[in-house]
Amino acid sequence: MTPAWAAELVARVCADASVAPPRLSWRSRAGAHSTGVARRHEGLIAVRAGADQLDQRLTLLHELAHWLSPPPRRGRRAVHHGRAFYAVAFDLYRRHGLDDADALRLESARYRSALPHAVALGIPGAVEALAAHRSTIRARPRRRWRVLVPEHRVVLERDGRWTVCAACRQRVVGINLARIRRARRPVRHVLMAAS
Repeated sequence: MTPAWAAELVARVCADASVAPPRLSWRSRAGAHSTGVARRHEGLIAVRAGADQLDQRLTLLHELAHWLSPPPRRGRRAVHHGRAFYAVAFDLYRRHGLDDADALRLESARYRSALPHAVALGIPGAVEALAAHRSTIRARPRRRWRVLVPEHRVVLERDGRWTVCAACRQRVVGINLARIRRARRPVRHVLMAAS
């Protein structure tokens, strides 16, 4: 059942933006974090609410930002979480009860691309959050790769219901299988593993 605060928030945000409100589908899920989706073509926002109420609010506002963001122009590819989207999203977060630090923490936990957009939009604390994220990535140990099976020609054969390489027994599926089947010259591959 949809909580009253969520229905009121949808009505208020859409009234402020002068757009028709979507239908709101609200379900509970196990765990702290919430998920959501905005289906403009169905006139629906669906939220699966976790236990964290702050995360519930951010998830609903995130989906409302998708609802309010202008649709892509005909023939243009939409950037799902681009700068224009985050301009709407961070404005909604600020106007409807989320401070910048919480918005950055929760949003960047799901979408790391939020941090560079937040920096470009001048969100307080975004520069520090992006620097901390980059520092964490640089501190990770580098992977070392080793060759498991040297480079060889791919010869396809069936192994039960799977198509595999005869030399290394690696399954070949999907687009790679189609590419190998239609190749005019032999396809080669090598198997490597990170250590």
